[in-house]
Amino acid sequence: MKNREIAFFDCSSGISGDMCLGALLDLGISVQSLTKELKRLSLDNFSIKVRNVNRGGIKAKKVNVIVDLRKQQDVIFDWDYISDIINRSNLKEHVKERSKSVFRRIFDAEAKVHGKKINYIHLHEIGALDSIVDIVGTIVCLDLLDIKEVYSSPINLGCGNVSTVHGNFPVPTPATIEILKGCKVYSKRVSCELTTPTGAAIIKEIARNFGDIPLMVVKRIGVGAGDNDFKDWPNVLRVFLGEIDEVLGEDTNDVITVIESNIDDMNPQIYEYINERLFKAGALDVYLTQIVMKKGRPGVKLTVLSTLDCRDILIDIILHETTSLGVRFFDVKRRILKREIRRIHTEFGEVRVKMAMLDDRKIRVTPEYEDCKKLSKQFNIPLIELMKRITCVIEKE
Repeated sequence: MKNREIAFFDCSSGISGDMCLGALLDLGISVQSLTKELKRLSLDNFSIKVRNVNRGGIKAKKVNVIVDLRKQQDVIFDWDYISDIINRSNLKEHVKERSKSVFRRIFDAEAKVHGKKINYIHLHEIGALDSIVDIVGTIVCLDLLDIKEVYSSPINLGCGNVSTVHGNFPVPTPATIEILKGCKVYSKRVSCELTTPTGAAIIKEIARNFGDIPLMVVKRIGVGAGDNDFKDWPNVLRVFLGEIDEVLGEDTNDVITVIESNIDDMNPQIYEYINERLFKAGALDVYLTQIVMKKGRPGVKLTVLSTLDCRDILIDIILHETTSLGVRFFDVKRRILKREIRRIHTEFGEVRVKMAMLDDRKIRVTPEYEDCKKLSKQFNIPLIELMKRITCVIEKE
């Protein structure tokens, strides 16, 4: 039985860059290994201090980035400058790209909430250096731990107010909640900013989805500490490293959103156009169901399956492009088979086939419709006959 390793981030006390680093270091990455990788950035005006602390009765690792103010640089830490630092480093390419993607989320969010173009947004030096170490360090640690799949709990944002360079803001700050659009968030218990823009951007980038802890066997636990030590609340980020049974499917406990709308006053020809738009915008599936509405009126129920991050975009399309006055949506769990596309050689040429696997066993194989349709026209053979002949070839392999 084949298993795959995943990480689950428990964000019940929020998430920040230093909490991420602390938790991942606590999973077994040495400070020396992390520092060695960060030196590839060619920055020499910071150091990392790591110590064991106690947060609400739980032992955790606290990471602090110490900036050497004597080596302050007279530069503007804008998007171009930070991306250039990462591009010029000799970090692994995928570490570079993912680190830049996290930063891009922050800059895009700041630009949107302040009503400016991205090239007018910049970070203050101490905060920028701190963020560079936290973000690049987190991506480096995930790489060193060989973590390719990350899931996250819903994110506790905290509540109250926080002081920023732009003044006092309610929690969550505008940038944080802009970054976390499409994610499951809540506010509970602590009057404090629990989730920072850096933490929000990191988890939005790395997490496959947000929900309950998946069915997994936990092997190791890393605990990273936040700055504040609350009296009756452990201010920590926990990362569970473990395995998922591959036999349970590629996306065990995957969470998707179901969007529905009942429509009874729209030209049916428009549905083809709507379906095409929804699929292009990221819908997993779109289907129509005939229904009988009040007073015996015939209608159509439009159903769209969506990943969490595409939900708002798809709802917007439905409300703008149909006669619907509103939609309903809810999250559901699903279990799907592991699938892959392979190419096979047949008497008609190369054809793509979709293979569904369970516990590494091939249980269903289907030739791709578009490939078969093209070959049917090319060889002037009825589509149904051609698909049967190709299926026979597949079954003999």
